[in-house]
Amino acid sequence: MGHHGGGWFAMMSRPDEKPKVTWALLQRVLTYARPYRGHIAGMLAMILVTTGLTLLTPLIMRDLIDRTLPAKDTGRLVWLALALLGIPTLRGAVGVVQRRLNSSVGEGVIYDLRVALYARLQRMSLRFFTHTKIGELMSRLNNDVVGAQNAISNTIVTMTTNLIEAAALLGVMLTLEWRLTLVGVMILPLFWVVARRMGGRLRDIARESMEANAAMNAMMNETLNIGGALLVKLFGRKDTEVARFQERAADVRDIGVRRALYSSVFFVIIGLVSAVGTALVYGIGGYLVIEEVFTVGTIVAFTAYLGTLYGALQGLANAPVEFATSMVSFERVFEVIDLPQDIVEQPEAAVLEQARGDLVFENVTFRYEVDEQTLLSDVKRFGRMENVDAALSGGKKDLSERSSKENGEAEPASQAEEVHTQARLNALEDVSFRAAAGQLVALVGPSGAGKTTLTYLIPRLYDPVQGRILLDGHDLRQVTLDSLAKQIGMVTQETHLFHDTIHTNLVYARLEATQEQIEAACRAANIHDFIAALPDGYDTIVGERGYRLSGGEKQRLALARVILKDPRILVLDEATSHLDSESEALIQEALKRVMAGRTSIVIAHRLSTILAADLTLVFDRGRILERGTHDQLLAQNGLYASLYETQFRREREVP
Repeated sequence: MGHHGGGWFAMMSRPDEKPKVTWALLQRVLTYARPYRGHIAGMLAMILVTTGLTLLTPLIMRDLIDRTLPAKDTGRLVWLALALLGIPTLRGAVGVVQRRLNSSVGEGVIYDLRVALYARLQRMSLRFFTHTKIGELMSRLNNDVVGAQNAISNTIVTMTTNLIEAAALLGVMLTLEWRLTLVGVMILPLFWVVARRMGGRLRDIARESMEANAAMNAMMNETLNIGGALLVKLFGRKDTEVARFQERAADVRDIGVRRALYSSVFFVIIGLVSAVGTALVYGIGGYLVIEEVFTVGTIVAFTAYLGTLYGALQGLANAPVEFATSMVSFERVFEVIDLPQDIVEQPEAAVLEQARGDLVFENVTFRYEVDEQTLLSDVKRFGRMENVDAALSGGKKDLSERSSKENGEAEPASQAEEVHTQARLNALEDVSFRAAAGQLVALVGPSGAGKTTLTYLIPRLYDPVQGRILLDGHDLRQVTLDSLAKQIGMVTQETHLFHDTIHTNLVYARLEATQEQIEAACRAANIHDFIAALPDGYDTIVGERGYRLSGGEKQRLALARVILKDPRILVLDEATSHLDSESEALIQEALKRVMAGRTSIVIAHRLSTILAADLTLVFDRGRILERGTHDQLLAQNGLYASLYETQFRREREVP
């Protein structure tokens, strides 16, 4: 009966409200099982064989007691002994085959679901990722996928096994002795009473355990990633964090001890209830043996069957909740697969082969709207921690006051702040300009004026709310996303590098690039000599998010990556303010090479870029306030003139 204990324990760790299973959901789940129907049929055959073998042992015991031993039949005894050895051996072999088929189905379903999920997430827009916790996505790809796989490879198999076993056992037991069968089954209501009483307490402890583990894991994630570790060290909070961790780990320990105690008491009581059933069968059966109604062998065989029947019925009692819980995991997975895309590729979209680079913005308005339909819903996982925020904060306080600040939403400006802020509804409003092929357009303006947002619209990370953007006369919405991505090279303010070699990070731009092409791109970006001087050269690991490199080195690597891509349009956030003068000079020189012959849209932080620009656009509160060359803008004596005085003039005065 021991192997059924996990089923009971799983049942105890579920909340009272049961998830619902719909026929439509069930049909969809079965489509994932369909490719493995051959394996599933094989499993069912193995289950039938195993059940048949389970029924044989007690019958052999009955023959041994009632016939072979009283008759002193040595030959028959040898055969029965060999059978008692052969049956477990055969059961073991069948079990191995069944496990092989079962794992093939389970792991196959996990693979199918994970690939479908990951492919779907890759097609989601940037807006989706800015409003979704990375931990939640990881949870969908890991916990929920495994929970869903559990429905097909474990729950259905267990239900089928228990159902076949229970039916076969009842049939054999009724054939053996119907009166004893009724006595044995009579005890079942006691199982339900114990499960209801003890189960509630066990379930609460199980949920507390999950919450404590979630809190501990959340703290580890926060403080052991590179950003968190850096913060702890900079503020000298090592002892504080260790103390906080001790507190959370102690909670996990204490709940673990309580959980072990309660579960052992629970299983002792379940064992006692089973013992009551067995005692009744032996008592009433023994009396009937004395009365010579039936034999000793029958009662021994019957008791063996009874233990197996109790196990099977326990499993069946738990099965609906187990199955429904697995279905919830499927729902969580399907929710991601079914999320509508807000950046959709038109069915008749044109493939942009080789763009000239003529870029036009026509009355473009954009705001960062949040469409709830394109986001993940709040997770309600049955039997798991439901409030991720509570895990992070560690408190059981009401966290509603934090909800408005989540997902990067801006807090309203206080009255004490300066009157002229960049806070507004529309990030961009009625923006129109043209960057002819090969031209350099510089974007200037205060922080938060909409410059970065404009650069995000060019590779179609977002779509305008009104107006349109044209590339060589094609509306970006009418062009395939892959062909558009090939034409645009973007160097963002925050350079992202994978935790891999410099070579791998560079060839991400062009997978088939040769070493000569890579080195040529790095020379153009003034980074080759630095890489060559490293002990491992291009095989140097850059570290988590490129933390082993300086800001200037990372930016030059990003430029080399764009040069290797060789796009027609270059979008660049020229964030050189935090660099030393040597890095800055190297980057400025590299930029001249990169921008040559390309249409370049640059968020300008350097006067030299503005002086070289064919057109400078001055942004304020999402609008183009002024436009023209440096001299024309100075003559207007407006926002640009004041920016020049505060930001750019000292650059001119440096000898």
